[in-house]
Amino acid sequence: MAARDMTLAQMYDLSGKVAVVTGAAKGIGQGIANRLAEAGATVLLVDIDAEGAQASAGAIEERGGTASSAVADLSTADGARAAVATAVERYGRIDVLVNNAGIYPMVPTLQLSEEVWDRTLNLNLKGLFFASQAAARAMTDAGHGGSIINIASVDAIKPIGNLPHYDASKGGVVMLTKSLAKDLGPLDVRVNAIAPGAIQTPGTTALPEGVIPDELRAMAEQLAAAMPLKRQGEPDDIARTAVFLACPASEYLTGSTVVVDGGMLLI
Repeated sequence: MAARDMTLAQMYDLSGKVAVVTGAAKGIGQGIANRLAEAGATVLLVDIDAEGAQASAGAIEERGGTASSAVADLSTADGARAAVATAVERYGRIDVLVNNAGIYPMVPTLQLSEEVWDRTLNLNLKGLFFASQAAARAMTDAGHGGSIINIASVDAIKPIGNLPHYDASKGGVVMLTKSLAKDLGPLDVRVNAIAPGAIQTPGTTALPEGVIPDELRAMAEQLAAAMPLKRQGEPDDIARTAVFLACPASEYLTGSTVVVDGGMLLI
């Protein structure tokens, strides 16, 4: 049924769908998994943190949702493919893939090592591609389409500094999203990205080297004060957008990057 023939409630109903969310043990990935489950999807939470992913999946089940966890090293092609294969083996299909797993070690350009560069690009970009490839194959082999959602960053548009490796990876995510959307659109697989701004997560509140808590707090307060909406974001701000991109409500949207930043790029 086309979205135009659905009620608004039907447009946002993911009942019977299977979603895979990578990097779902905490933060944005956890928030997205929670909202997808609330919309009716069966969710596989994938993370290298086995205990965290299991706890997050258990919390969804306690609220009446359907979820489970899996461990995978998403920085490798084999690990990325395995994450998708686990969903198909466990639930028989995959309809939604959210490529959220990523790292952002802050390192100045002149101190950046090959090891940090490779580790960042492998997880943020290479693994994302091979997970997307595997998901698209599974969707088309089963005779249906689906939605792939890539988590990019406003750093793909406006770098904040000391993150050349991260910026390169997220710039790649934006262009890869367009490329995949063009190639997979005829197969009824939509591919979009979300570019979060400053989102408060366990990862972003960890202290960069050389920054003391008072300095970090002051930086966050100054940023929030300068932003049009006067606050930093929360994982649920990204999660609600992800649900829209996963649902029939966005069936004519592909190849786009949705900026969810509270106006951060305006300052």
